[in-house]
Amino acid sequence: MKQFYKDLVEIPGAPSFEKHVKRYMKKNITAFTPDIVEDRLGGIFGVLNKESKGPKVMLAGHMDEVGGLVTGITKEGLIKMTSLGGMKGDVFLSQHMIIYTDDLEEIPGVTASKPPHLTKGKKEETLKFDDLLLDVGADDKEHAETLGVKIGQQVIARNNYVTTKDGKKHISKAWDNRFGCAMSLDILEELKDEDLPCSLYAGATVQEEVGLRGAATATAKVDPDVFLAVDCSPCADSFDGDEISGKLNEGFLVRFYDPNALMHQGMKKHVEKIAKDNDIKFQYYQSKGGTDAARAQLNGEGVVVATIGMPARYIHSTTSMIHENDYQAVQAMLKALIKSLDTKTYETIKANV
Repeated sequence: MKQFYKDLVEIPGAPSFEKHVKRYMKKNITAFTPDIVEDRLGGIFGVLNKESKGPKVMLAGHMDEVGGLVTGITKEGLIKMTSLGGMKGDVFLSQHMIIYTDDLEEIPGVTASKPPHLTKGKKEETLKFDDLLLDVGADDKEHAETLGVKIGQQVIARNNYVTTKDGKKHISKAWDNRFGCAMSLDILEELKDEDLPCSLYAGATVQEEVGLRGAATATAKVDPDVFLAVDCSPCADSFDGDEISGKLNEGFLVRFYDPNALMHQGMKKHVEKIAKDNDIKFQYYQSKGGTDAARAQLNGEGVVVATIGMPARYIHSTTSMIHENDYQAVQAMLKALIKSLDTKTYETIKANV
């Protein structure tokens, strides 16, 4: 994978803290196009072939990752937090976490965990993320404050990016969804010199993990005909998965159903045809969650949407895993799909509801 991918997962950026991710996006977008569109909430998109008379196509990742927010400091100097995005408390127990200041100064800590010696004989209860306390080594509240801890700072898991022994999988925090951000940059680079039949707006939204908020402002700004969300989706293949729960190394995910977006039937047929015609590996995926496509489809009189999913294990935790071959399938599919979207094809897709 290109350097974009590793660079972006290393940057901290919980919902509403995306500014440093956006700074990286903007710097790299300008290397591929001088035309940039930004919405007031923070979304950013580079534009190719702006004057096209073909359909307006929007390709979006989202810049935010799940994280915590400092909500208080106990008299003992432990840090109270609330979650930004769906996070299970037991997953984040006894984990290295970092409080980030506005200028990305790090205040390292570990989520407090009682050893079994102190819990023997006691009933264990379901742990919520908001029940966790972060220990930054402060002796008391005043000490924590002198270390730089303040209400409202973001808390992110420490990253340990690594490639597996076989060289094919990559483990990191924030694949959900810095992968989509990097893919937007990747596609801009790949298509910047192509004669496209459409105009392309490629970039990323903000605050997806807390209600798809940035998708609403971004689509209102761009007003696309087609919206393509690129997002990591959780695979169950290392548990008790089935044929529609996602597997690594089986190609991109055709998300035909999630609770907030039923895939447009015309787009579904077109995606299947493009994948088969270009020998791009894909798999069907049924989700219990949603992507920015759910919000984008409701813009104006309606938008034809699709989620081109990247299979990932263990998202919404301190780390996750993706496969190099699936990356190649997502990239190939997006290039072929975008290059296919001329006016006639768009009208055929739209009519095939």
